[in-house]
Amino acid sequence: MEEQIDNPAKSGWRKGNKQASLMEVFRTVKVPEKNGSVWRKFLAFSGPGYLVAVGYMDPGNWATSLAGGSAFGYTLLSVIMLSNLMAILLQALALKLGIVAERDLAQACRDHYSKPVSIMLWVACEIAIAACDLAEVIGSAIALNLLFGLPLVWGVCLTALDVLAVMYLQHKGFRLLEAFVIALIALISLCFLLEMIFSHPSALGMLAGFAPKLEIIKNREMLFVAIGILGATVMPHNLYLHSAIVQTRNYDRTPEGKREAITYATLDSTVALMGALFINGAILVVAAAVFHRAGKTDVAEIQDAYKLLSPMLGVGVAGTIFAVALLASGQNSTLTGTLAGQIVMEGFLNLRLRPWLRRLVTRLIAIIPAVIATALYGESGTAKLLIWSQVILSLQLSFAVIPLVIFTGSKAKMGEFVNPKWLNVLAWLTAVIILVLNLKLLADFFGLTDWLAKL
Repeated sequence: MEEQIDNPAKSGWRKGNKQASLMEVFRTVKVPEKNGSVWRKFLAFSGPGYLVAVGYMDPGNWATSLAGGSAFGYTLLSVIMLSNLMAILLQALALKLGIVAERDLAQACRDHYSKPVSIMLWVACEIAIAACDLAEVIGSAIALNLLFGLPLVWGVCLTALDVLAVMYLQHKGFRLLEAFVIALIALISLCFLLEMIFSHPSALGMLAGFAPKLEIIKNREMLFVAIGILGATVMPHNLYLHSAIVQTRNYDRTPEGKREAITYATLDSTVALMGALFINGAILVVAAAVFHRAGKTDVAEIQDAYKLLSPMLGVGVAGTIFAVALLASGQNSTLTGTLAGQIVMEGFLNLRLRPWLRRLVTRLIAIIPAVIATALYGESGTAKLLIWSQVILSLQLSFAVIPLVIFTGSKAKMGEFVNPKWLNVLAWLTAVIILVLNLKLLADFFGLTDWLAKL
């Protein structure tokens, strides 16, 4: 897409945006005309939200939710709920940026900040994507190991072939990629619906778990897992991803058309993320109902959960269903992670490479740390790696969230679509909560909390 997409003098951005985000699929999905039915328009805009939701139910979530459920019962359901509400808000801001500014978050950062700052933000985002990919490929490798006995390192290497899947599906049309992802989400949902039925969770326990509790902040171990859940739920690379893939819709570029696009895209995102809430909550609920109830409070490894589910539930297929859902989750997440890597590299660095080469480079940046980590730590360390990967993600969140809130709250950049005051306050409150929780985690990790308490 070589033509100038916007006029910098009129748009409030410093430079014109000459390169479309994901230009090979930019504006390729048709949207019904103004007189089209509401249902047809909703279907036309449905899809990007589910690609984003995949990141909220990846294997990293499994590790943190398993650890939280087995150790603390239903208590951390409130954290999952809060994280999901934050995700809905932030993804709505991300899609609005993409639709109104017609640039993804990476392109917006490159336009707004100096080159050194942009490079710093790019490095931070690549670290986040590598951490995310570590969780995804390890999760897929564990699933292949549980189902077929494939060694972990070979499983990690095999999952790298998703690059070919992304290229094939995008070549056939972006809607086919979306349909494939939605089908895998449906499979995961079915698997956990069955696990919920098998485990007979406490309805009262679940209701009580959704109530916020002060003890989560006071208990260091609980806070560590809670921040891991936050990092596993609100993912920085998803903000870049969403702001790009909403531009695959060929909606009317008038203010009225953009307003309609924001409405339908937000509805798509919210519905999809509520599905992610069910899956994340179901993982924690199953862990609480099966392991915590039986006194097994140290089940944090996915392999242990797989081995214990069938005998403890008395259902032979429970472990297999768990592994199938894990494999679907891991593969789904690596597909969208590959796309996010491409968006981030193109947006921050403005690289113009062939599509297959771009994906190969971005995939290697993420896959190499996963291979090294798996080879070094093996099966015994995968649970810790998964949880740490989510904490790293959480620590990177502010580098994506704060610019997003700044851009969507700028009248010069967003014009009539600027965030209203109430939304801006809510967005900044979310950004501050994320920042404060991360600072608390660092203070605990380096022992600063104890040192300050003695003063």
